[in-house]
Amino acid sequence: MTDLSDRTELVFSGYWRVLPKDADPVETREWLQAFDAVLETEGAERAHFLLRRLLDHARARRVSLPPFLSTPYCNTVSLADQPQFPGNLEVEARLGALVRWNALAMVVRANREHPELGGHLATYASSADLFEVGYNHFFRAGPNGDAVYFQPHSAPGVYARAFLEGRLAEENLANYRRETAGKGLSSYCHPWLMPGFWQFPTGSMGLGALNAIYQARFMRYLADRGLLQTAARKVWCFVGDGEMDEPESIAGLSLAAREGLDNLVFVVNCNLQRLDGPVRGNGSIVQELEGLYAGAGWNVVKVLWGSDWDPLFARDTEGVILKRLHETVDGEFQTYAATDGRFNREHFFNKYPELQAIVAHLSDEDIDRLRRGGHDPVKIYAGYLAAAAHRGQPTVILAQTKKGYGMGHEGQGKMGAHQQKKLEDDALLAFRDRFALPLSDADVIALRLYKPDEDSPEMKYLHARRTALGGYLPSREGKTRDLPVPALSEFSKLLAGSG
Repeated sequence: MTDLSDRTELVFSGYWRVLPKDADPVETREWLQAFDAVLETEGAERAHFLLRRLLDHARARRVSLPPFLSTPYCNTVSLADQPQFPGNLEVEARLGALVRWNALAMVVRANREHPELGGHLATYASSADLFEVGYNHFFRAGPNGDAVYFQPHSAPGVYARAFLEGRLAEENLANYRRETAGKGLSSYCHPWLMPGFWQFPTGSMGLGALNAIYQARFMRYLADRGLLQTAARKVWCFVGDGEMDEPESIAGLSLAAREGLDNLVFVVNCNLQRLDGPVRGNGSIVQELEGLYAGAGWNVVKVLWGSDWDPLFARDTEGVILKRLHETVDGEFQTYAATDGRFNREHFFNKYPELQAIVAHLSDEDIDRLRRGGHDPVKIYAGYLAAAAHRGQPTVILAQTKKGYGMGHEGQGKMGAHQQKKLEDDALLAFRDRFALPLSDADVIALRLYKPDEDSPEMKYLHARRTALGGYLPSREGKTRDLPVPALSEFSKLLAGSG
């Protein structure tokens, strides 16, 4: 095994392995210059053809090759190819902060009153920006709109946004996880208890992924037979990285690729943590999932690092950042998520002198503010746009986030974050300050919900974006007549014992 600590000139192939030291740098440079010349003069198509031809020739000559199923641990959409963000980042940040607060306040308040109710804080905290970019720029509503399958444990955030939209009342949020004559909110996404709200059931875990694939396939089936115009419609499915271990989550992947379902987009929230611990503590779930999806025939888009990292990558002329990222396992990434900038500098950046120099101009506070890609709307938008434009294959977006993002020392990156239902007053006040929420100390401690005036910039923006996209989601229109549920006595012969 290669000793990374003693080798500063290693080159990472991007396939989760390390190439040995270059025996002939001059020859290597000539090969790379020749490739660059083809790319510049004849274009990407010709360059792609030559690479494929060279690989085929290498296999014919029995040269052993690694499986090319993973790419470097960085964003798929480069900075040079990144589209301009079309929205107002400041207003969207304030809106997102309000949704975060109302989701958190709803769950914490419910569990202060009735500790047995449960609920989840950390999942939505990690995926909030993934949803907000979708709400503001991609999720189209209406009869010809998109089908969005929400991750079950993120339901509090969906309720919190519907509260701002005026579709749920404060009374509904006050009865979270309680059945109170239609005034409560169900634990997870299911139309049985909320038939006018949730469009698709996505719990138990894994069912959303499988249902989304068959929904996309059925929409394509209808379109191919001229029964329904679905060409412009997308199926978006949000799942967790730990959820991908459920058999149902991966059961339909090959079918989606075989059918060429480019109307299907999976967004995997890679916060590196499952219900009871790390997803792959001593490995890399992002690289593993990329290999899984690519091997099944999907297009893979990685959204791993926020815009704050762009200047660092630009300063890195030797590839030392990628080298450090590739040798870091998920358990270590979780530790970095749960600790501050000083710890991250000492244990991540200070391992190599070259890497230490790249961040020498940053304070510990600057390092602490380095975001993962799933918390940067600009990077998320770029990934979503690439997925929506791709043709011929379904697309999976692997978005790296921090579990419990924004929950501070009581939740962010901690192994127990998923089970956390309560926060102490000092953590709530710190949350208020972190997201610059317009709440007094008394409001925070009382866990009061907050909704701006309808003529505020935030509310005008929220309604304008949803109006432009056709309405509000999730929403379910009942156009079928109710069928009576048979009485249990109708099944007496089936239920009777055989003795």
